[in-house]
Amino acid sequence: MTAGTPRVLIVAGEASGDLYGGLLMRAMSGAVPAKPAGGASNGDRSPGGAGEPGAAGPRFVGVGGPAMRAAGLEPLGDAGAMGVTGFLEVLGSLRVIGRAYREACRVLDGMADRPELAILIDYPDFNLRLARRARRAGVPVLYFVSPQVWAWRRGRVRQIARRVDRMAVILPFEEEIYRRASVPVEFVGHPLLDLVRPERGRAQALAPLGLDPKRPTVALLPGSRRNELRVLLPLMLEAARLLGREFRDIQYVIPVAPTLAPREVEAIVRAAEGARDSRSAGDASPRAVLVESGRYDALAAADAAVVASGTATLEAALLGVPMVIVYRMNGMTYLMARLVSDVRFIGMANLIAGEKIVPELVQGACRPERIAGELRRILTDQGAADAMRRGLAGVRARLGRPGAIERVAATAWDMIGARRQRVA
Repeated sequence: MTAGTPRVLIVAGEASGDLYGGLLMRAMSGAVPAKPAGGASNGDRSPGGAGEPGAAGPRFVGVGGPAMRAAGLEPLGDAGAMGVTGFLEVLGSLRVIGRAYREACRVLDGMADRPELAILIDYPDFNLRLARRARRAGVPVLYFVSPQVWAWRRGRVRQIARRVDRMAVILPFEEEIYRRASVPVEFVGHPLLDLVRPERGRAQALAPLGLDPKRPTVALLPGSRRNELRVLLPLMLEAARLLGREFRDIQYVIPVAPTLAPREVEAIVRAAEGARDSRSAGDASPRAVLVESGRYDALAAADAAVVASGTATLEAALLGVPMVIVYRMNGMTYLMARLVSDVRFIGMANLIAGEKIVPELVQGACRPERIAGELRRILTDQGAADAMRRGLAGVRARLGRPGAIERVAATAWDMIGARRQRVA
C-alpha cells in the first residue's frame, strides 16, 4: 500500500447509515489532501478542494448496503440483511451479523494491510464491540452518528469514551453529552439537509406515476427494515382502505427504502388488494403506487404521510409534510424498551422540537382506525395541518448548516494524517 492510498474499514448496518456511508466514501475520495502523510489542512476541508495530482482516495472495506457498494466498498456483509430492530427480532439475523463481525475483526487484526482508520456509523450493538477490537489493534476510530444514548443505555457514553477517538454527531443536543464525558466531539449538522430536496414539483412528480396532482395524496413509509415492513405496511394499507370510504378520490404512494426489495413491498400490497377485492364494492380503496426513484419528489407531493419512526420522519419534516408517526414491535421488546427508555417521544421530529408537533401512534395505539383518524384530521383541518408545518420548519432550523458529510470527510483525513505522523 502506498502512502497515498490508505485502507479504511467502514461499517453501517441499516439504510440511513448506508446512505451516509456511501456519501462519505465519495467525499473522502474527492477530497484527497495534498499531503496525506502530514495530515489534512483546515484549508482543504471539502470535496473538490486542492488535492495532490494523481493521489488516490482510500480503499474502503467493510459492511454496507447498495449505496456503499456503489461507492466502491469491498463488502464483508450486507446492511440490508443486518438491519433489524428490537431485542428479540435481532435473533433471527444473528448468523449473518456474527459472520460480518468476524470478517471485520479479521481485517482489523491483519498485519500486512491493517486499516489506518475505522469509520463506524450508528449501529451501536455491533459497532461499539468493533470499536473495542479496533482500539486493541491500534486502529483509530471515528464514530459518525451517535447511538441514542440520550434515550436509553446512558452508560454507553463511558464505553464510547474508552473506545472511540472522535465523535461526529448530527443532532444538536448530543454534543454537550459527549463534552461532559470528555469525548472529542463535533456537531457536524445533519446530512439530510443536503439530501432532502425535491427536484420536481407536485404535477411533475405525480403525473408520471399515473396519479392526478389535483387529488389528495397520502404517502406511506413503512420503514427500511424487513421486520418493520411486515408489521407496519399492512396496518397502513388497512388505514388507507378505511379512509377511502370517506375520500373517494384519495390516492397513495409508497416510497420504497433502498434496503428493501420492491418485490417484498409488492407482495404485501397485493395481499392487501386481494383482501380488499373480496369485500363489497363499498369497501373499495385506491391502489397504492410504489416509488423506487424520485422518492423525495413523491413524498414532497403528498398532502399527508404515515411514517414509521426513524430517519424517514426527518425526511418528511424537512419537506414540510404533515404526518403521523407510527410504530409497533414485539410486545416483549416493547416492554423491555420502556424499562430502559428515558424519552417522552419516539419520533425524531418531536424529539428535536422538544414537543409533540406531530401525532405518534405506538404499539397498541398503532391501529388502522387511529391512523385513518389522524390522516383525516390533517386532510380536513387546515389549521392543524398548518400548525404541523410551522413546527416542522422549526425542526429544520435546529439541524445545523449544510455540509455535514464534507466535515466528516475532513475529520477522517485529519485522523489518517495524524496516525501516519505517529508511526512515521
